[in-house]
Amino acid sequence: MTDIQKRKEDHINLALDRSHQSTAGNNFDEICFEPSAIPEIDLNSVDINCTFLGRQCSAPIIIGAMTGGCDHSDIINKNLAIAAEYCRVPLALGSQRASLELGLPQKIRSWAPNTVLLGNLGGTQVACGGIDLAKEAIDSIEADGLMIHLNPLQELSQPNGDHNWCGVLNAIEKCCRHLDVPILAKEVGVGIGPTAARDLLSVGVAWLETAGFGGTNWVTIELARNDSHKEREIMQPFITWGMSTCEVLSELSKFDEPLNLIASGGVRHGLDVARCIRLGAKMTALAQPFLSPAIDSSSAVIEKIEIVSEQLKRTMFLTGKNSLEKLKEANLLKSPRLKQL
Repeated sequence: MTDIQKRKEDHINLALDRSHQSTAGNNFDEICFEPSAIPEIDLNSVDINCTFLGRQCSAPIIIGAMTGGCDHSDIINKNLAIAAEYCRVPLALGSQRASLELGLPQKIRSWAPNTVLLGNLGGTQVACGGIDLAKEAIDSIEADGLMIHLNPLQELSQPNGDHNWCGVLNAIEKCCRHLDVPILAKEVGVGIGPTAARDLLSVGVAWLETAGFGGTNWVTIELARNDSHKEREIMQPFITWGMSTCEVLSELSKFDEPLNLIASGGVRHGLDVARCIRLGAKMTALAQPFLSPAIDSSSAVIEKIEIVSEQLKRTMFLTGKNSLEKLKEANLLKSPRLKQL
């Protein structure tokens, strides 16, 4: 097993550990809908179908980026792909770096022939490998879009992480100009602030994924892998660094033009999905809730998707809103935290 494969294995095992979840900081519980005692709608009429990258999807739910390039990843990605195909939801792959470097076969499209698939590379990898690497990532899985993940804090926490981030925005701009699929950008547990969002939009990024603080904590995961006491002490103050998903959505909703936003980072169930849609997201992405089911079977992933979808529908029923557009107008209770947001 190579170093990068070992790292990917560690990431899977540690992400399953509840001690590396920071959901107490995601602010979702502060977003409270006004309950409707008289919904005046039929639950069966609630419609959560949506469009993403020009394709019809059964719900505004993306199976978020998880893993790639290790022994576990094949079975995990196979189960995720089969479930995505069955449920008609998009699937975002984990980083393709290891698979491409090691020349591993990319079989994901064979398991999900009609699914919206998002390829995945890191910002520093695109800066080093350029258009050719990005095109290889897309072509190898016949991707419908390329997600570029931006994770400077995780890289600082990671043994031998990438510390040179020069030229990343320029590389993203070249991808936007010269590749035939939409380019998406996401953070990794810290959140995309308004300044970075403007920079990314200005170079042609089509969608932004918030990936805010409050979900899987990649600093604690990387520090658990780091044998250096000095490094662990240096990074200790940054364990809670970042903006929550709710804070990111609040800041980006102030932009003059409507944005294509995917909310992620601590989204754990259908009520959270509804909260994100109400705060301005068009789609949501969940990763950690699907990880354990994906290790089990595709049927377990399908069941989890169905549960999250039904939770979203029931939230909409309880607010008297039978469409995603109407959900955006649902009344919220004025908690102190909501007033700040």
